[in-house]
Formats: sequence, C-alpha cells, structure tokens
Amino acid sequence: MAATRNTADTDEPTARQQAVLDAVLSLMVEEGDQLTMTAVARRASCSKETLYKWFGDRDGLLTATVRWQAARVRAGRYDRPTFDIAALRDSLKGFAATWLTVISSPTSIALNRLAIGHAASRKSNLGGIVLENGRFAIGERLRPVLEAGREAGLLAFDESETAFRTFFGLVGRDVQIRLLLGDPLTLGRDEIERDAARATDQFLALYGRTSAPEA
Repeated sequence: MAATRNTADTDEPTARQQAVLDAVLSLMVEEGDQLTMTAVARRASCSKETLYKWFGDRDGLLTATVRWQAARVRAGRYDRPTFDIAALRDSLKGFAATWLTVISSPTSIALNRLAIGHAASRKSNLGGIVLENGRFAIGERLRPVLEAGREAGLLAFDESETAFRTFFGLVGRDVQIRLLLGDPLTLGRDEIERDAARATDQFLALYGRTSAPEA
C-alpha cells in the first residue's frame, strides 16, 4: 500500500495544491466516476509523480479534496471573554450561509452523488471519506461555538452533537436531497442569507436561554 501523505493530513494545502484539488472537483462535475490520477495530472498541469508525492494515492487525493471542499464551511470568529448573543448569532448564521453555499454548488453535488454511488456499490471508500471529512469534520468545527454559547449562558443543551444535528437539519431542510436527486433548485446569495438567518433564529428559539443561568 502506498504511504498516505502530507496534504491529506494538513489543514491548509499550498496554493499549487489547492489548484490540483480544484481540478479534481471540476473533473468530478465533468466526468463523474471516470476520475483518474492521469486525468487530474493533465488537468492540473503536473506530473503523476507529484500527485503521489503530495497525496500518497487516489484515496489520499480524494480525502484532501473532500477536506478542501468542507473547509469552505466555517463558523465566524469570536472572542470567548466577550461572547454575547450577537456574536453567537453571527457565528451560526455565517456557518449556515457557507454550508448552504457549498452544498448547492455543482462541485459538491457531483462529489456527493459519486460518494453515494460508491458507498452503495462498495467500489471504493469515497463514501466513508466524505462522511468522515465532510459531515463529521464540519460538526467538530461548529462544536466549539455551541459549547462557548453554553458556557456563556446563551444556550442550554445537554449534548453538543444533538444540538448540532438540530441546527444542521434546520439549515439544510430538504435542500441537499432535492439537489442530489436532480431538482433544478437555484439558491442565490440573498436567498441563502435569508435561509441562514431563519435557521439561526429557529435554533436560538429552541436552545437559547430565556433567563440568566443560576450562579
């Protein structure tokens, strides 16, 4: 087995590596299951040797690609000592908006369709790669925001994972499944912002504290 590497295990690929990962995403949209290291090298204008050096093997390349796509979903920056309801709302809304933007993109739709097909046929581990480095990684990215909100007395919940899954459902609704099944649903920036704000307000109505926590 080829040694896995580098870029799949780091948070931020170099600009040149980012160009390779973007090439992988574009090829997924165009060719779906026909993705090969040769095609990626040709599209990214680099050698297959360079791909193997950076990513280890095809699974390493796919893992890095999924992480690169998922990295676009971020919660806003905040300062724990001054964390208040406005900062919490901005962080949640920003996360929701970026996630909706990512899942409604042609690259994300193509990637998820491919992952679902591979998971069903057991053709490769792409389904597991997307699950681990997409959904699960995104959940871990928002967890500190939710827990900071609880520590600041702004949110009330027992388990952060349960709270995240509720928020995830409020944001996504049926959007992703409709897109994956071919619904020509178009989400513009304004609509995404409105949906993100609505989901955030609904989440705060469910989990926001209505009174100050006991000392």
